[in-house]
Amino acid sequence: MDRALEMQVFCAVVDKGSFVGAAEPLVMSKAAISRYVSCLEERLGARLLHRTTRRLSLTEEGRQFYHQAKEILAMMEEAEESVSSVAPEANGVLRVNAPVSFGILHLGPVWVDFMRAYPKVELDISLNDRLVDLVEEGFDVAVRITRMENSSLVGRRLASTRMCLCASPSYLASHAPIRTLADLTEHGVVAYTHFSGGSDWIFEGPNGRESVRTRSVIRCNNGDTCRSITLAGGGVSLQPSFMVAEDIRNGELVEVLPEYKSVELGIYAVYPSRKHLAPKVRVFINFLVERFAYPRWGQ
Repeated sequence: MDRALEMQVFCAVVDKGSFVGAAEPLVMSKAAISRYVSCLEERLGARLLHRTTRRLSLTEEGRQFYHQAKEILAMMEEAEESVSSVAPEANGVLRVNAPVSFGILHLGPVWVDFMRAYPKVELDISLNDRLVDLVEEGFDVAVRITRMENSSLVGRRLASTRMCLCASPSYLASHAPIRTLADLTEHGVVAYTHFSGGSDWIFEGPNGRESVRTRSVIRCNNGDTCRSITLAGGGVSLQPSFMVAEDIRNGELVEVLPEYKSVELGIYAVYPSRKHLAPKVRVFINFLVERFAYPRWGQ
């Protein structure tokens, strides 16, 4: 069978939540859709969907394949559009949403270079850390730092960032040593309000997966403020490498328990649908992909 069609059918089933729901947009019968998904699972040698009489749900392998398949399908469509002789020129207002800290630290130069490359596109940029509804609030594209789980949006992976456990040299010199994860319970942490793990921080260490319940001395909904407090010796914090890699390199922060690895997050450009993708959105996403191919915080 056509591998691209298999991926398209599988993604449609996941997006619509059922074989019946996917039948109408694909103009296929339920039996045909079921056959495509079964053939895909057989070829991959993995079950992608849990099937019951009432609902479908993704297996862990299915979740991984779904997100990668969505990216591949989006790239295929964009590749075709990019060489189409009838493709219109990129122009008009492009509404972009991005997280505050990442936008300030890493997207400033991008805006300028993109405007120079595409002078007919007018950027309308909104920075905030809440999860905006792209369709409801009228955004064309957003930059998100996430795992992209259970998302109906299309995403192109730009880069990744790992969470770093860190503190200032002055804080570490004046407080009890941190030799194990359990020692963190004796320390106050600088907590980022929007961190999905809450107070329970999970790590992969020499003995496998471990978690520790932390106690915050201060909570803040802005990553730059958390970083500043940490730099000033206010406590231990878990910060993304795109924010603190340079601080660790120059010695202003120290990575604590580096043998323990916290969560790694993907940095994505997300948009509502790959169908009829506007040229201004397509060129912007391609621009971001190229720009963050070798991010400086990963060096």
